[in-house]
Parts: sequence; structure tokens; C-alpha cells
Amino acid sequence: MKSKGDFPSLNEKEPEGLKPDGSPYRVLIVDDSLFIAKQLGQILTSAGFHVVATAADGREGVERYKELYPNLDLVTMDITMPKLDGVGALREIVEFDNNACVVMISALGKNDLVKESLMIGARNYIVKPLDRSKVLERVLMALNR
Repeated sequence: MKSKGDFPSLNEKEPEGLKPDGSPYRVLIVDDSLFIAKQLGQILTSAGFHVVATAADGREGVERYKELYPNLDLVTMDITMPKLDGVGALREIVEFDNNACVVMISALGKNDLVKESLMIGARNYIVKPLDRSKVLERVLMALNR
């Protein structure tokens, strides 16, 4: 019987989703699209991040952030959502914790809202459709700011 040692690893590098102490970054995904939330979760967990919670709208996202604080490292926040949009949710999260690390998720053509988000305190943004390498690049840039 072959053991794991008999097969060379295809991915020798360390997972990107780990802090310097080796523990995973903890993430809250806020998106009203189940498909996008699932896709983001798969991208992040495959890179070693730990998705601790998801929220389906901005109001729920703010509530979840406050519940999980200070045990969160990153929030991905869709811009267009029901009840409370991503910009409003970002504003409330930053008022609660001005060190919050929030990365906005935007559809093409939402440039004004992305700029507003960055002025409020978002650390970066990702444009849909999601591309794994771009998601990880932007998330890591935000975390290492």
C-alpha cells in the first residue's frame, strides 16, 4: 500500500491563507448571491483561509461582524445587496472598528461605488467574475497593508 510520502506534492508552497504564526486568517463573506459566496469560500479555503461565517445582506453582515469581533481578520463585501448595501455596511463596520479589513466585491460598471468604498475605508476590491489568482492577490494585499 502506498503512503502519502510516495506521491510528490503538486503544491509545495505554503498556503497563502495563513498568518505568520501559522494559523489561518479568519474570514466573513457577505454576499446575497449564494453562488458567489460559495465560489469565494472555495477559493479562500483552498488557499488555507478559514471562512468562519457568511451573511446574505449588509445588515446581517454588520451583525455578524459585531458578533465575531475581534476574531475576524477579513471581510469580503458585495456592493449590491438587499436591506443594506455593501457601502452602507462598510460604513457601519468601519465606524464600529476603524481597523476592519474589508475587501469589496463589485460587478463591472460600479466604479463610483468602488471609489466611495475605498474612501470610506475598504482596503481593496475585486471585480466579478471572480478569478482565483486575482481574489488571492487582492485579499493578501489588503491583509498586508
